[in-house]
Amino acid sequence: MSRKTVSETRHAPLFIIGQGPEVPALDPEVAGSKAAMLAQMARLGLRVPPAFVLPTGLCGPLNQADAKAEQALADGLREGVRRLEAASGRRFGDSRRPLLVSVRSGAARSMPGMLSTVLDVGLNAETVRGLIRLTGDPRMAFDSYRRFIQGYAEIVADAPAAPFEADLAEMLRSEQAGGETELDPEALERLARAMQASAAALPGGAAPFDPMDQLLAAARAVYRSWSSPKAVEYRRLNRLEDLTGTAVTVQAMAFGNSGGDSGAGVAFSRSPATGEKGLYVDYLSDAQGEDVVSGRRTPGDADSLARRLPAVFRDLSAGAQRLEHELKDVQDIEFTVEGGQLFFLQTRSAKRTPRAVLRTAVDLVREGLIAPAEGLRRVADVDLDRAGVVRFVGEAEPAASAIPASSGVAAGRIAFDAEAAARAAARGEPAILVRRDISTEDIAGLAAAAGVLTAVGGRTAHAAVVARQLGKACLVGCRDLVIDGDGARLGEVALRAGDWLSLDGETGEVFLGRREIAIQRPEAEIAEIESWRAAAR
Repeated sequence: MSRKTVSETRHAPLFIIGQGPEVPALDPEVAGSKAAMLAQMARLGLRVPPAFVLPTGLCGPLNQADAKAEQALADGLREGVRRLEAASGRRFGDSRRPLLVSVRSGAARSMPGMLSTVLDVGLNAETVRGLIRLTGDPRMAFDSYRRFIQGYAEIVADAPAAPFEADLAEMLRSEQAGGETELDPEALERLARAMQASAAALPGGAAPFDPMDQLLAAARAVYRSWSSPKAVEYRRLNRLEDLTGTAVTVQAMAFGNSGGDSGAGVAFSRSPATGEKGLYVDYLSDAQGEDVVSGRRTPGDADSLARRLPAVFRDLSAGAQRLEHELKDVQDIEFTVEGGQLFFLQTRSAKRTPRAVLRTAVDLVREGLIAPAEGLRRVADVDLDRAGVVRFVGEAEPAASAIPASSGVAAGRIAFDAEAAARAAARGEPAILVRRDISTEDIAGLAAAAGVLTAVGGRTAHAAVVARQLGKACLVGCRDLVIDGDGARLGEVALRAGDWLSLDGETGEVFLGRREIAIQRPEAEIAEIESWRAAAR
């Protein structure tokens, strides 16, 4: 694509096609931060699947059923698909070489996990056979198809997840499989049929056969998610009410669910919990990105990725360093690996704990990436009492251990849902939100709770990212935690609502009862920041 001035009219589609220095820069206020960063990564030579974006200006009018906006959406999608077909050598809806796409959100400022995404758009009973012909991989094709059927029903039609979870549970039981990755192609084909029947039984749940109709409905749903309760609450909590809407990015699919040399993950260029330098990774083999950020599965870390796919790990490390150097901040990167080939899907400034904000500001100044004046700007809103190392006083025997996702410690009364955590906070009592997994639907509970403990999930799930941004101690993937109806067990000990529980976000240890907390201020970092202030004066 030749360099040109990108139209900033309210409804015009903006294109990110190809790779290299000729890719035009995009204004985040118009194209959203996600698309702007995709264009930046493409210009830097990182491997990015081809994509196009429809602007934020369509969001408000579409959600008000504006006829001109509806026509602009349809026209923009048709033109964008035509360009993606030319770039990929595949055709949308083709029965032999089908193009499949993801439909993603992207506001001018990042809102992790608050807006909708629809994956594998373009699949139907014909194109799934074409995907098998194209790739020779029936397992991946039927796995993608059942994912699309469920994702479309839940996101576009607002259908409940329960019928599809029941279909999956029944298939795992009948196949005596420990998880969905153990299902063979024939079982996944039957699972797709079962989920199709479940979707057809729900109002509007079945995806239309025509891929363009699917794409239109998916794009509308992503724009509509701007007004969802959790998105509205997130903007209120983070003082982002000035944002006017989300953009919609349509991108060629990269299939992380293509076997053992494929997968999906999230990487931070430095620890978002402590600020420590070094690649911080959550990675799931044979998975799509939603598996990682949903928090429903427990991923491996940087060491496991390096052992499994050393060349991918080297490319990811080099890309993360390049992005941090170019963007001069800690980066939160989403990526997919297909057949041993790394694709960068997103990068953004990382949400961090107050402690990590302080440390990274000091380190980036020391490394010459930012000036002291910029360092002062970045720490201006940091509460130094929350930025220190928070520890429990004395010794105690932990009842269990988990994966630390956000540093610090917390002690509070157990709450099994967001409403109970909010009620405890209203009474002036700290609460620990205890769940099987945590989703961004729990944003109000995350804001109210002092800490979070989950049975499954990873450090880079969207909800863990939000907990870190809010400065909450967060432990995930606690194997000893079993949620059972209205209660829970930690090993052999029954947990009841209102019981005291203490979490150590440094060590991952979980303690029964209430422990005393002490804060050690980061004196070295504070002294350095004071030296910047003195020099500025």
